[in-house]
Amino acid sequence: MKLKFPTAFLLISVALLFSCKEKEKTSDMNIIYIHHSTGGVIWQGKKASLFTRAVRKVSTRLADNLGGQAMLPALFRKYNKENNRNYHITETAFPKAAPYGWENYPYDYYNIWVKNAGNEPYLEEPTLELLTKQYQVVVFKHCYPVSNIQPDKDSADINSDYKSLGNYKLQYNALRDKLHEFPDTRFILWTGAALAKDAVGKDEAGRAREFFTWVKEEWDLPGDNIHIWDFYELETEGGLYLRDEYATSSSDSHPNPEFASKAVGLIFNRIIDVIENNGMKTNLKGEKI
Repeated sequence: MKLKFPTAFLLISVALLFSCKEKEKTSDMNIIYIHHSTGGVIWQGKKASLFTRAVRKVSTRLADNLGGQAMLPALFRKYNKENNRNYHITETAFPKAAPYGWENYPYDYYNIWVKNAGNEPYLEEPTLELLTKQYQVVVFKHCYPVSNIQPDKDSADINSDYKSLGNYKLQYNALRDKLHEFPDTRFILWTGAALAKDAVGKDEAGRAREFFTWVKEEWDLPGDNIHIWDFYELETEGGLYLRDEYATSSSDSHPNPEFASKAVGLIFNRIIDVIENNGMKTNLKGEKI
């Protein structure tokens, strides 16, 4: 759908107005939501209308303010209004496709945030030293190929991007130690996205369940600044695969809009609970307890 010049001019003008207003605001809690495509589906929470998709080509903020806002920021806006809060959530792709590459697995978080830590970006990606200066809450995740876990080799190697249980555990332990260096920042880690049944072998899927169980039961420590949102369990419900009714298709492991509309409320619950109750009033899936 093409926009005629007067319409496009009006949309751009309104977008600039909203942009100026947004810059004038301050927030008492800044939240960064780091993701790629699966996280984008949950952020949106529903399938965008044709009108919303057209307006987003002009301005994401304008589309949001005209009523087509993604569900997760909309839930925060509603919560702020009803509870006199001023929480601001923003999303970003991490890492970008270039120059680092579209990889966000345990090795990559270790590589950017631990191995190449510091006060300068690494290949244009923000380190934790930079992120924690701007955000009080950091939500991060892996894309579903994280579940393509291969057999261990003779020895584990923290500096290897080979997807194995041994390598993942070394990288996660180093990452946990690094996150603990920022006690004033709350980190919310998703357990990894699952793969659809036709997209992964049974052995790989079994290793994925073993790893995410280890993350919840051994890696995650009580009382620290790291919290879990158990996305893997929401997708699999105790099985090895992304359930068919939650998948885009039997071979496409992106969650569908129906699942996203449920999951977005749970990640919202979990973030609010981590901020206000140190995560004690929701379970790992974001269900209130």
